[in-house]
Amino acid sequence: MLAAIAVYIILFLTSAPGAASARPSSVGPNLYLATVPAAKGNDPHPLWVSYYAVNPGNANWRTGWRHDTTYVLPAHTLVHVTIYEYDGDSGSRNPFISQAQGVVGGTFELNGKPTRAINPKSASHVFAIPQLGLNVPLEGVVGTAKNQCANAPCSPSNAHNTITFAFRTPGKGIYRWQCFVPCAAGYIFGFGGPMQTVGYMDGFIKFV
Repeated sequence: MLAAIAVYIILFLTSAPGAASARPSSVGPNLYLATVPAAKGNDPHPLWVSYYAVNPGNANWRTGWRHDTTYVLPAHTLVHVTIYEYDGDSGSRNPFISQAQGVVGGTFELNGKPTRAINPKSASHVFAIPQLGLNVPLEGVVGTAKNQCANAPCSPSNAHNTITFAFRTPGKGIYRWQCFVPCAAGYIFGFGGPMQTVGYMDGFIKFV
């Protein structure tokens, strides 16, 4: 059974379209992501919270959004990640995941400020790769913020937090990443629906 699952994952990641890659730069590869309180209106689950891969270099930034949660990154490399957090806070039930783990330097930047941990109550999501010991908490947009984004695609003018961090990738392989903040409104304990579905609050990273 495990062998069948492994074969399925490998075939899916190597043959199916939809994987987003890091963008090269003078300081190394950069992966740009965004989280939103609801997906696009034409999505199969338009009310589900979701991650998107984005291209901030696109002349029309809104057209640079891809609903992908499978990412291809180079192995044995320092990768820089930027996450635009447009969603509000859900609150974390586990203070441990409100702390940065596995990032270069032990901290991430929250709106340009070096940060090691956030208030668990203000957590919206986390970006975690458990097999690598990587965990970065994402602080939610405050409820009183003006010009909030309701659903993807969002704009730089919409209220958001910007989270940046760097981590060193392992050797070649396939790893699962996931959000562990219970952010699935309408599901028991907040862990159903998008929390359990690849393409929304979890996915895979293929290191090549």
